[in-house]
Amino acid sequence: MDDLAYLSALEALAKFRIRELSPVELLDAVIARDEAVGADINAFAWRFSDAARAEAKRAEDRYMGNGPEPRPLEGIPVAIKENQAIAGQPLTNASLLAADTIASGTAPLPQRVLDAGGIVHARTTMSEFGTHWATHSRLFGVTRNPWNRDYDVGGSSGGSAAALAAGLTTLATGGDIGGSLRTPAACCGVVGYKPPYGRVPLTPTRNFDTYLTNGPMARTVADCALLTNLIAGPHPDDIVSLREPVDVPLDVAGDLRGWKIALSLDLGSWELSPDVRASTLAAADALRAAGADIEEVALYWDPREISEAVTTHFVAQLHQSADPWSAEQRTQLTTYAANYFAPVAPLPRGQVDRGLQLEARIYAALAALLETHRVLVCPTLAIPALAAGADQPDPLFDTEQWTMVTGIAHMMGLPFNVCNRCPVLAAPSGIAENGVPTGIQVVGRTYADPDVFAVGAALERERPWLDTPARRPNLPQV
Repeated sequence: MDDLAYLSALEALAKFRIRELSPVELLDAVIARDEAVGADINAFAWRFSDAARAEAKRAEDRYMGNGPEPRPLEGIPVAIKENQAIAGQPLTNASLLAADTIASGTAPLPQRVLDAGGIVHARTTMSEFGTHWATHSRLFGVTRNPWNRDYDVGGSSGGSAAALAAGLTTLATGGDIGGSLRTPAACCGVVGYKPPYGRVPLTPTRNFDTYLTNGPMARTVADCALLTNLIAGPHPDDIVSLREPVDVPLDVAGDLRGWKIALSLDLGSWELSPDVRASTLAAADALRAAGADIEEVALYWDPREISEAVTTHFVAQLHQSADPWSAEQRTQLTTYAANYFAPVAPLPRGQVDRGLQLEARIYAALAALLETHRVLVCPTLAIPALAAGADQPDPLFDTEQWTMVTGIAHMMGLPFNVCNRCPVLAAPSGIAENGVPTGIQVVGRTYADPDVFAVGAALERERPWLDTPARRPNLPQV
């Protein structure tokens, strides 16, 4: 059963087509794995096992020739992040303040998963309102890392990453506004993709936030590409969704001969833990073995400018609307959420323009590098995962100094939300001394999605992950 639970989506689809495996058998394996080890991880906010089994039986009938032709994702279990709305299912954003909320409509990403035949068997845990780089909340509790349950899974899409690493689902989804998809991928040793802005449609008005994108998560690079192709493309409700579809190849050979790849260990200023440094260098060696010309480069980013640009963006985007909560309601927020939404000073005249100027300066440095190199490779996090339940005790934004108070010191994904037209693939790079995975980011030129997948495929070929029991978390059975 465990081998089936770790089967890739592409392998499962191939077996479905030749009737070597049934969607019912795959779903039963995933559910059995969840029943055996899921409680120890706490990756799921909600489960829909009975409805999923009925969907799996309908998918089985399609493959048996009874009914319409199977769709591209027919019969594949998919766990959807809890804040990506599906009509009739809870939509709490991991908050006690919305504990009784039921979605009245379905967002574009999960709708495309459903339309493609994916079976949404569970919804994954997240930080409250997606405001923290760890995954725990007063509503759902603490989500723990399958590799070492004393550690966190990253946030805010932590439940999706944990579920994939633990074999509790075949595919999953996440969102990324400050590393919220890539950070969990790094902490849990899975693959996550931050598509460029506009590639995957969003629900208005969140589609106008230029830092935000939703994307796929998987155990393999090819599975991530499969889901990317299915969820991308224009949508009538999203005016910024890109008209041109993307077609990421699913069978990339991983041959990087002739590729010039930039390697930055610190993005100019981040202090890396020894584990992260060593695993990033090992990943670079693997890409050299695949034929790439790896050049270590200096990227002169000023962390104070990044911090000010990000603070300006979030204060402008999220902190200028009316406060919807009473003082009593605020007491129900998890500490980090209360501090994220803490009152801040109004934006001074000219601060938005200064923030945009800083964003332009940040991208200019990256653009110059990508003119001479096909992609940039760097760590996803400067440290391995935080302790499980790690909080953010102080107000996140200091509008006196225009800085983020905490977080910027280890979150190396944030600059690429500033540069959100660049595709970024997060992939495993190794295991730290505490048993928790580390990860790298592959950053491509604007809207050059296939490039980052090609590099990810080469790394996976040279240094595979999660493909055998020895390269999976050792979880106790209930």
